[in-house]
Amino acid sequence: MAGQLSMYGLAHCSTCQKAQAELEAAGWLVDFRDVSKAPLSDDEWKKMIAEFGEKLVNRASLTWRGMSEAERAGTPLQMLSAKPSLMKRPAIIEGDKRLLGWTANVKRALGVAV
Repeated sequence: MAGQLSMYGLAHCSTCQKAQAELEAAGWLVDFRDVSKAPLSDDEWKKMIAEFGEKLVNRASLTWRGMSEAERAGTPLQMLSAKPSLMKRPAIIEGDKRLLGWTANVKRALGVAV
């Protein structure tokens, strides 16, 4: 078995579903948290923002495009707390690794076939 990791995203997100399936097929035990159904506290968001930086806010998402200029002017904490679907996903934490998205580089870092 590859080990255990934590993954944050949305259950209905096709990228999150694909990532979880591929990780499990590669032997990972995935602790998945749907940030819309089990919202993160402000302290949890602050920790995630500290670990991933501004990249945690997905400025290419439909959620972002639907936001007003006033909403976009908020801090990452304000935006993500109000609209968890704005989070770039999946966010993966494994040991000291902090990985964002489901790219070839993320897959390689976790030993998943590209």
